[in-house]
Amino acid sequence: MVTIDQSDNIAAGTRRPLMDRIAERSGSDFLITLAGCVLAFLYLPIAVLIIFSFNESRTLTLPLQGFTLDWYSKMFSNADLLAAIGNSLYVATFAVSLTLVIGIPAAFALDRLSFPGKTVFRRLILMPIALPGVITGISMLNLFRVVGFNLSLETVILGHATALLAVTVTQIYARLQRLPRSMEEASADLGASPIQTFFFVTLPNIKAAIVGTALICFTLSFDEIPVTFFLTGRDNTLPMYIWSTLRRGITPEINAVGTIIILVSVVLIVFSVWLLHEPKKD
Repeated sequence: MVTIDQSDNIAAGTRRPLMDRIAERSGSDFLITLAGCVLAFLYLPIAVLIIFSFNESRTLTLPLQGFTLDWYSKMFSNADLLAAIGNSLYVATFAVSLTLVIGIPAAFALDRLSFPGKTVFRRLILMPIALPGVITGISMLNLFRVVGFNLSLETVILGHATALLAVTVTQIYARLQRLPRSMEEASADLGASPIQTFFFVTLPNIKAAIVGTALICFTLSFDEIPVTFFLTGRDNTLPMYIWSTLRRGITPEINAVGTIIILVSVVLIVFSVWLLHEPKKD
């Protein structure tokens, strides 16, 4: 026979899991709402930019006046804008190439070698990522003036490569830390030279980090402003062109450029995921 105290304990036992489920559900709903607000804060401006790039009115105000592609045609007929885009592509491509050429051997040196001053070397490489872009730009501007370099797109490339070197080294170094040394040792035991081991064993296993680093550095270089501001000469990159244009007000052509850049970025990300996808082995 169940007593009153026992029935109270049973009822409390059945209520406790219910209260736990309610608290867990409330916590999940709060996290989902918070995540939704963060995503809206990040991506709502991008959605507004894309929508207004198709707006018929030149003024960026609601309500929308109609659908048009005129701003895209005007963008492609704007010689200064196209030249700025070409300059940005030129700078980003060579800056990424330079960071990979320097960053991959530097990451290998940090991971595989022991030499005097290794700690100082690592901290010096990582320093540009902690410094504000303004400091990096001013420092390199003074250096170029001392050595007598004229400011140009090439000086911008050197500035971007210096600022992005830390990103390359940290990403490649982190991947090398997770790479089992037994694979390279097995390659050496089978008679492969160090160069063959690198190209046929090490490189395929770090290609994801290299491609990901290249995409990150390309994106950061393409929209870099502080370093570019101090190191550019007569030729404008796209961010500098947009910055100079914004002083006269936002134009729908800028929204069209931003929309195309977003589309290209999505395509690059999807392509990189497809490129790095490894089919499942049976």
